[in-house]
Amino acid sequence: MDKKILGIIVGIVIIAIVSTVLAIPNSEIITQTNEKIGLVINSPSQSVTLQNLDEIYSEAASSGIGRSNVYLFWNLVEPVRGEFDWQQSDVLMSFNKKNNLKVTLYFSIINGETLGPFPSWIGKPPIISIGEDRMVSVLDAILSRYDIIDTVILAGETESQFRFNEQNIPVYKDLFNGVYEKTKEKHPDVKIGNAFALHHVINKNLRYIVTDLAVGDFIAFSYSPVDTLNDIVKTPEQAIEDLEQVFDLAGDKKVGIFELSWSTSDFVGGSDSSQTEFMQKSFDFYTANESELEFFTWYRQYDKPEGTCAFEEQEVGEDTLTVGGSGFGSSEHVIERLNQYVCSAGLINSDGTPKSSWIEFKKQVKMTN
Repeated sequence: MDKKILGIIVGIVIIAIVSTVLAIPNSEIITQTNEKIGLVINSPSQSVTLQNLDEIYSEAASSGIGRSNVYLFWNLVEPVRGEFDWQQSDVLMSFNKKNNLKVTLYFSIINGETLGPFPSWIGKPPIISIGEDRMVSVLDAILSRYDIIDTVILAGETESQFRFNEQNIPVYKDLFNGVYEKTKEKHPDVKIGNAFALHHVINKNLRYIVTDLAVGDFIAFSYSPVDTLNDIVKTPEQAIEDLEQVFDLAGDKKVGIFELSWSTSDFVGGSDSSQTEFMQKSFDFYTANESELEFFTWYRQYDKPEGTCAFEEQEVGEDTLTVGGSGFGSSEHVIERLNQYVCSAGLINSDGTPKSSWIEFKKQVKMTN
C-alpha cells in the first residue's frame, strides 16, 4: 500500500539533523512486546525534527508493538554503484532499535505497475534484465548493517505488475528464487517474501497470480475495505471475511499482514466507529489465526493534514497506498478518494488527539502480550 519513504519513512523530511541527535532524550523502553504485532510509524507532518521523531517512536512503542515497517528503496541506499548512503536509514533504524522493534524491510523492486525505483546508474530495466547478483549485494549490505531486520518484502502489490504481463511471472519467479537462495546463504534467519494487495486480488479476480507466485517464506498482504473507486464498501464483518481468504491464497506458506487499514474519512464512507469496530474484529482474527501469521501490522499511526495527501498516477511513494499498483488509471475521481482515504487512515488525528481506534489498538496489543 504505502511505499516510498522520502528517506525511508513515507513523506518525512528529517530536519535539524545537526547536533540534535545528541540531544534526543532517553525514552522509556517497553520491555514486554509482541514481535508479530506491528505499526507503520509516521509523522503527521512532512517535516519533523529528530526530537519529534523520537517522541513519535516512543509513543508507538508504548502500545506494546514489537515491529514496524521500514520502506527503503534501492535508489536511496546505493545512489552510486558500490557506494552506500546510510545517513537517513541509520537515523530511522536507530529509533527502531532504541524502542526494541523488529523491522519488516520493504525493499521492493516491484511497486504495483511500476518497477523500481532503481538508482540512476541502473536505469529502468525490464524484469528480465534486473541483475540478480547486484540485488543480492545490496540486500547483503543492508542486512549486515541492521540486525533488527527479520523479514524482507521484495515485491509489493505484485498482482498489479503481472495483471497484464502474465508472461513475466516465470521470469520474476526465477529472479526471486535466485535472490532468495543467495541471500539465505548469508542471512539464514531472515525471512523473505512478496506482498499482494488483497482488495485488488479480490476486486479484480487476480487470485491466480498469488498462487502462481507462492514462493519464499511467507505471502504478505495489504488490505483496505475498498472498491475500485477507493470507497469503503465493506462492513467490518465483510472485511474479516475478506481477510479469511488469505490462507487459501497462501497455500502452505505462512501469511504476513503487511498493511491493514480502515479510513475514518466520511468522504469515502469511513467513520471513527467503523474503524474501531474493524480494529476489534481484526484482533479477533489475529488471535484465532496467530500460529499461521508471520506478522500483523497496522497502517498507520498518524493522519496527515487535509490537503497534504496529493497523488498522481504511477507515483511511487510511501503514500501511494493503491495508485501505483491499482490499475485505476488517472481518474481524478478515484485519486481524490485515495487522497481522502490515506489522509484519514491513521489511528491518531494529525493534531495529536487519539481516535477511539488508538485506544482500542493499545488495549488489544497489550492483551496479546
